[in-house]
Amino acid sequence: MSIFNAINSSASALTAQRLRMDVVSSNIANAQTTRATINENGEFEPYRRKMVAMAPQGQSFKSFLHKAENNNQATGVRVTEIREDEEPFKIVYNPAHPDANEAGYVQLPNVDPLKEMVDLMSATRSYEANITALNASKSMLMKALEIGK
Repeated sequence: MSIFNAINSSASALTAQRLRMDVVSSNIANAQTTRATINENGEFEPYRRKMVAMAPQGQSFKSFLHKAENNNQATGVRVTEIREDEEPFKIVYNPAHPDANEAGYVQLPNVDPLKEMVDLMSATRSYEANITALNASKSMLMKALEIGK
């Protein structure tokens, strides 16, 4: 077991949470974007909310066998995918909008600012917790180095 396992674990979590905050900010920035992609019919579609999926690093049998042989602990977290939310688009009556259909309805992105802010706060708190853990590990390593004085 390496003395840097805790630091490496916190570093991977910091990277994952930073990406999560970036995705949330992208969702908030595109909350009103009605022309994000073109579908198979050649028509514009609104922006779809994106979500980050995370998992522990080393989920293969080989990694578990290696951990058992070397008596190692988990080594952190990784982002497995950024997937689109399949929730339907919001339909709003606004006949003056340039993207309104013949009936006057506009499809808006499936982004809920309240959900995004909660997700952003959760990612921020996780980021702060990992910084605290990283600083504690660093402090312990510094104290271990002072023993030799």
